[in-house]
Amino acid sequence: MRIEQNFINNEFVSSANLSTISVYNPTNEELIAHVPSTTSEEAINAVSIAAEAQKAWRILTSVERAAHLHKLADSLLKHKHLIGSALAEESGKSLEDATNEAVYASDITRYHAEWARRIEGEIIPSDTPSENLLLQREPIGVVSCLIPFNYPVYTLLRKIAPALITGNTVVVRPSNNTPCSAFAIAKAVQDAGLPKGVVNILTMDHATAEILCTHPKVGMITLTGSVGAGRKVLEYSQVNIAKSSLELGGKTPAIVEPDADLEKAAMEIVASKTTNCGQLCTAVERVYVHEDIYEKFVALLRKHMSEQQFGDRSINPSFMGPLVNDNARLNIHQMVERAIDDGATLEVGGYIPEGIGHFYPPTLLTNCRQDMEIVQEEIFGPVLPVLKYSNSDEALALANDHQFGLASVVYTEKYRTAMKIANNIEAGEVYINRTPADPYQGFHAGWKRSGLGGDDGKHGMLEYTQTRLVVLNY
Repeated sequence: MRIEQNFINNEFVSSANLSTISVYNPTNEELIAHVPSTTSEEAINAVSIAAEAQKAWRILTSVERAAHLHKLADSLLKHKHLIGSALAEESGKSLEDATNEAVYASDITRYHAEWARRIEGEIIPSDTPSENLLLQREPIGVVSCLIPFNYPVYTLLRKIAPALITGNTVVVRPSNNTPCSAFAIAKAVQDAGLPKGVVNILTMDHATAEILCTHPKVGMITLTGSVGAGRKVLEYSQVNIAKSSLELGGKTPAIVEPDADLEKAAMEIVASKTTNCGQLCTAVERVYVHEDIYEKFVALLRKHMSEQQFGDRSINPSFMGPLVNDNARLNIHQMVERAIDDGATLEVGGYIPEGIGHFYPPTLLTNCRQDMEIVQEEIFGPVLPVLKYSNSDEALALANDHQFGLASVVYTEKYRTAMKIANNIEAGEVYINRTPADPYQGFHAGWKRSGLGGDDGKHGMLEYTQTRLVVLNY
């Protein structure tokens, strides 16, 4: 069992709080680590250190900051096995997947480093002949980064890399379910030789997180999490009018047209639903199937869902792994039971397995209705409800009849249908003939209750800036 320490000012430091937060392996339920339960004074001190470090960090040229990020990307690769091992143990992912996540984190760090010479302002024509209007991009200051449990390594770098290249410093609060990989990343930060205080990583309870986020020197809060967590962050941001960037819940619809490659669509949808046990914001969460192919496509889904086994991924990486904890499993199972009571047909799965580990089988529900909870609320697990439609206009209306708008999917070989849906879907992303996998250079942003702001690409990088207009009269 490991004992972790907070990472503040480029050093690992013990917390004054003798109480700790326990971390368990969701596959075998064994205690694997104790991490600090940071005190409010320690959180405040970390913000003060980050704010002081930001004064020097912001005046470096962007190219100098990029050089540090390239070193960090190299260090992440050097430490990928350490990071991957920690992540696999605390998340139930296979060692290969967990290590690959560290590689992807290195890739996105390098991607943002390459924006160094592309952080552009604007020159705007003035109404006065002897005047120039210069719109500059400036850093915000200290950014509080709140990291989720499902992809904690990738998401951590997805947030801090654009924050750093634009001249901010960060205080990171990892999920208490998966914090050990964050401290492994801290070792990579330390080894990369970043200036002191630029990256700080602390674990804490919700009360201390509120103190962190409402500190007057925190200029921005970025979160990937649930809608409920997003509402809390909006409350925090009101205290000092801090900027918020929120990637919240998703309920990705997949529309399957009669002309689609049905085998490909079924395999990809099931893979989307069972990857990381369905704990993915953009995983397919509801499937709309044309009535002409409904029975055939349900049979394909039933086949592929039935073939997917679950279990310990350290023994067999092809298995689907566990949910994050038993509360998540119980909540998902109760949603399934309520759907069945409300008229859904259970085709596959739908039970709590015996034995240790927070496992839940791939579960397929047919004869679902649009008004059912299982269709309206985010499941965040390996459960797939299927609905029938008669034409693409109806499918589009059903897909849009929702509180969430993160990602969406359509399978069709007709470009007119594809473009009609792409141009009218109420979501921040639409994937045609494939399931979601956020490209580094895209912009991962939700509509409706799926969030504010976004991650990735030029626009994700600019989230971490604020503007200054210089009116130059001569």
